[in-house]
Amino acid sequence: MSDDFLVQRFEEHRDHLRAVAFRMLGSSSEADDAVQETWMRFARTDTAEVENLRGWLTTVASRVCLNLLRTRRTRREDELDRDHDTAAFPGDAPAPDPEAQAVMADSVGLALQVVLDSLNPAERVAFVLHDLFGVPFDRIGPVLDRTPEATRQLASRARRRVRGGTPVPDVPLQRSVVEAFLAAARDGRFEDLLEVLDPDIKVVADDAAVATGFAGREVLGATQVAAIFNGNARAAIPVLVDGYVGAMWAPGGTPRSVLACTVENGRITEITITNDPATIATLDLVEL
Repeated sequence: MSDDFLVQRFEEHRDHLRAVAFRMLGSSSEADDAVQETWMRFARTDTAEVENLRGWLTTVASRVCLNLLRTRRTRREDELDRDHDTAAFPGDAPAPDPEAQAVMADSVGLALQVVLDSLNPAERVAFVLHDLFGVPFDRIGPVLDRTPEATRQLASRARRRVRGGTPVPDVPLQRSVVEAFLAAARDGRFEDLLEVLDPDIKVVADDAAVATGFAGREVLGATQVAAIFNGNARAAIPVLVDGYVGAMWAPGGTPRSVLACTVENGRITEITITNDPATIATLDLVEL
């Protein structure tokens, strides 16, 4: 495949990739860096058999952005681009077409950028790809090393924070609710469990958790969820799961099961049970 043909194929998707990268990173210079890295990976990969090149490139660009977000978070850098100049991008790259410009202009509102910047990397990638670019969860999951169900929860949590404009999770409140849930579960206090569970709570379990027989793939409703946990979770401890209060069972210090909880208005509205070791390894877990 000639170099000219490779360049032509990539250029057909450059504006889209830049839009995706800018949404994720909030920085025009970093977006260009991500697109350049995507090009380099594309140029050294045989994509002759790839049927959906746009999807393939989006996945590659998303992984590049995810790594940049994780690096930024580790270094505690604030890379928010505050100049809001979307007429053109730095460097020699051509200016985006009018459609791409509209996408960029819509994405640089300071309030939105502040909230997006407060999301953890996995939430941000899930939200941007699904809500802003319509990528299905079964394609986003592999980017994040998560199941589609866990990816759906990440996007849902991010969506609520973006729409509600609440950039910082209330960790003390979350912790009090989750600890009350764990205590009621350990002691078998069914009525107290109902008090901390939202009536429409949803529990989603990955394949490894389903295989244990603890819960089905999806359980809906406070009564059904309380019945699952009533008298259980005796060895679970509260932890931060990607910045949110959840719980973990870690015999011998090795995490075996993780509960990612979503708390709203003083009640748990969603729980994702993860038992798959590979997925657990990608989670940011901090004991409280």
